[in-house]
Amino acid sequence: MRYARARLLQATPLLLLVSVAGFGIMHLAPGGPTTAYTHNPLVSSEHIRRIRLAMGLDDPWQVQYVKWLSSLLRGDWGYSLADGRPVLTVILERVPATLLLMAAAFAVAVALAVPVGAVAALRQYSWVDHALTLLSYFAWAMPVFWLGLLMQFVLAVHLHLVPVAGMHAVGAGDPLDLLHHLVLPALVLGVTSVAGWSRYLRSSLLEVLHLPYMTTARAKGHSARSALLRHGLRNALVPIVTVVGLDVPQFFTGAVVTETIFAWPGMGRLFYDALGARDYAVEMGLLMITAALIILGNLAADLVCAALDPRIRLGARSPR
Repeated sequence: MRYARARLLQATPLLLLVSVAGFGIMHLAPGGPTTAYTHNPLVSSEHIRRIRLAMGLDDPWQVQYVKWLSSLLRGDWGYSLADGRPVLTVILERVPATLLLMAAAFAVAVALAVPVGAVAALRQYSWVDHALTLLSYFAWAMPVFWLGLLMQFVLAVHLHLVPVAGMHAVGAGDPLDLLHHLVLPALVLGVTSVAGWSRYLRSSLLEVLHLPYMTTARAKGHSARSALLRHGLRNALVPIVTVVGLDVPQFFTGAVVTETIFAWPGMGRLFYDALGARDYAVEMGLLMITAALIILGNLAADLVCAALDPRIRLGARSPR
């Protein structure tokens, strides 16, 4: 618990820096929240001036940031320019869909990366290893949007195995229908991480396989597969868990593209729509929630590493 509290305390200034950087970048972006009204002939310049005055857009960006941060800490995240609803309400409606997609994509990535990395390590330099390496690098180099469109065409349009897009069919809302719609976006988002994770796991397993305790296990009669699963896999997972924690942001960035392609009603699709509408209040809310989830993901990875290797906890407690 002491290790977790220390990591959470370190996250507080990081979130503050993220908010400052995000707010500053959005302030420097061309246009602004009133751009949607500028080209509307029914909105006069006087109305635009009043809107800017009401939103405090004429204040220096530092003053705007302090007002926004104080309101955020009070639980007032502002209102969406698109529909006038509270930002927090708009975002919380989309969080479950994104978390479901990310969990499914994570499960797909782990289910594919672990056996691929283990088989490649056990069959080092064989044709199986070379074939898995080729497929891994092919998936790694494939852009998410192209992979999504390709799978839509093959699995949905041509083979009719899964729906093309959406979260539910019209008039349906049962779990099986949701799972049917989840398969394709989760597969696209998860496959992009398989290449890196499987290669890291392969390298880690190859290092573990040549350690003395693995040689002792083989000398006691264990096969290479049995020794790897019973003695080597736990130690080999420590570096891959670290990589997984660092790759959490890729799930969020990939979710923006994936949710847009598959019309998945999550935070990624909301960010894309808010970006087009210059709905800065929603964008800042999404930025803060995403940053918090990323930090929590990295914290979870650190805790798993500490559970797998107690020396990490002891190292964090030891005096410098």
